Amino acid sequence: MPANSQSRCPWCGEDPLYRAYHDSEWGMPNHDERTLFEFLILEGAQAGLSWITILRKRTAYRRAFDGFDAERMARYGEAETARLLGDAGIVRNRLKIAAAIGNARAYLALREERGGLDPYVWSFVDGRPIVNTWTSMNEVPARTAVSDALSKDLARRGFKFVGSTICYAYMQAVGLVNDHLLGCYRHAACAAAGEAS
Repeated sequence: MPANSQSRCPWCGEDPLYRAYHDSEWGMPNHDERTLFEFLILEGAQAGLSWITILRKRTAYRRAFDGFDAERMARYGEAETARLLGDAGIVRNRLKIAAAIGNARAYLALREERGGLDPYVWSFVDGRPIVNTWTSMNEVPARTAVSDALSKDLARRGFKFVGSTICYAYMQAVGLVNDHLLGCYRHAACAAAGEAS
């Protein structure tokens, strides 16, 4: 791990949690079904908030949502919703909690039809990460034609909190797109992982 922040993307700043996420997860091609589902829920929870806020609550989210076990989440009813609304460890927004539960149900239907998020989301990039060559954060888009298409299809399938900007952040998080700046030490590592996946 580099000693100075100049070799990292500037968005992670000095925060140790943010740096650890940048250094070990963000932009790394991910094919783990549970992790792909977790990020879909967390990105939706992040809407209107900073990502570091969600990272700080990630452990609480895993506890509150049964480790992002979609089968269990899909069975949540009024009692579980009330429990979640009372949980100070997560974002206590009724719409976002309802969306997480509904998204678990939509995910199970997607898994039945398409085999899961792994084959589904990676089909939007033909199975290989999009590797960008940005030199400045000003160049990094908030959405693209691919995130537009993913957003539209997820919404058609009943998913909520899956606007194009949320979908693009999701794509960055799980490595469908490598948006590490060229000057960042993680750009080459994530690109190599994409070639190998």
